[in-house]
Amino acid sequence: MRKSWLLCVLLGTLAWGQAAPAAPPPGQSSPIPGMAGPQSPAAAPTDTSASVPDTAAVITVEGVCAPKPKPAVAGAKTAASAKATTSAKTTASATPAADCKTVITKAEFETLLKGVTATPNPQVRRQLAGVLPRYIAMANQAQKQGLDKTPEYPEMVKFIKMQVLSQALQRKVQQEAANVPDADVEVYYKDNQEAFEQFSVDRLFIPKAKQITNDAADDSKDEKPTEDQLKAKQAAEKAKQDEAEQAMTKEADDLRARAAAGEPFEALQKEAFAAAGMKIESPTVKLPAVRRTGLPAAHSAVFELKPGDVSQVITDSAGHYIYKVESKTEMPFDQAKAEIHNTLQTQRLKDITTKQNDSYKVVSNDAYFGPGPLNAPAPRLPNRMAPPQRPPTDAGPRAQPQTPPANQTPAQEPASKPN
Repeated sequence: MRKSWLLCVLLGTLAWGQAAPAAPPPGQSSPIPGMAGPQSPAAAPTDTSASVPDTAAVITVEGVCAPKPKPAVAGAKTAASAKATTSAKTTASATPAADCKTVITKAEFETLLKGVTATPNPQVRRQLAGVLPRYIAMANQAQKQGLDKTPEYPEMVKFIKMQVLSQALQRKVQQEAANVPDADVEVYYKDNQEAFEQFSVDRLFIPKAKQITNDAADDSKDEKPTEDQLKAKQAAEKAKQDEAEQAMTKEADDLRARAAAGEPFEALQKEAFAAAGMKIESPTVKLPAVRRTGLPAAHSAVFELKPGDVSQVITDSAGHYIYKVESKTEMPFDQAKAEIHNTLQTQRLKDITTKQNDSYKVVSNDAYFGPGPLNAPAPRLPNRMAPPQRPPTDAGPRAQPQTPPANQTPAQEPASKPN
């Protein structure tokens, strides 16, 4: 009877765990609801769990035990004896027996742990052990208060079971998708030789326009310009911008001719930035081991060049580019194997998922749900089913240091360097 009651608790715990990520990176949230993730890296203690027998108790919750079923009352029992029995039960329920406890063995706990997370490491194991006793105690109190007899309870359990089964199916599908035969990897490598070509190239980047210096301060800046003056100013600025772009276009053509004549790209790159008035260090020109996916699609003509060839000027919104192919090699199969495996695994997962999604059709009542398809993600458990939380402590929130975004560039740089 204890295991049957405990199974309901573990089922709810499993559903909460399945709704969370299986393995968060260090320093992020925990996969076990109700527990915070690690705040800072620390040395992991020695794992001695393997030495504990499967039948050994790993968690004991004293004072909590499964509700006992009511014994059948014999027909010959008198009203007085029945009343005495009821009184005794009331006393027993108010004061738990000394041996009232819930014991979870290592085998039971590890079965639950494997259902909660795909990576049952020692850290997650401890987190689950920290919240599980609360689930057990609160579920026991809920049953004593008859919350499992409400009309909503069977539907809530049904929904949790659907979530658990859905997550179990997703995990099984992921395992099947990851089981890529070695023969399929070899076939993919042979059928996609171009994808594993590696080019060593030099790249020359010419900014699209020269840096325009500001004119001397206008003494009439405090006066409101007329409409004609605004139009004249805009036309002058556009003419200046066009002139700056034309100057760099001519510079790109000249540099391309010099590159084709054999001048080194490093010196030409410095000249390009100097001509553009750039005050930052010029980018590197060496791009070793570039794959066909490593350059923008508009630059794909580079991969048709032979070693020693110099491309025509390629222009996009950022500026002008000139390439020279130094060498061309092929990635060995041993290096490409892991990448191909991941590619095929992703495709297999997509195919299986698509097949599952195409196996059913949904017809909804627009008068009830409103117009439009019901294509939103599956809802998480309602708020009333959220895992229990510990009371807040007196300590207030700690102030976090403000740091600029990682991708923020200094304002004084006139332009960013190409990758």
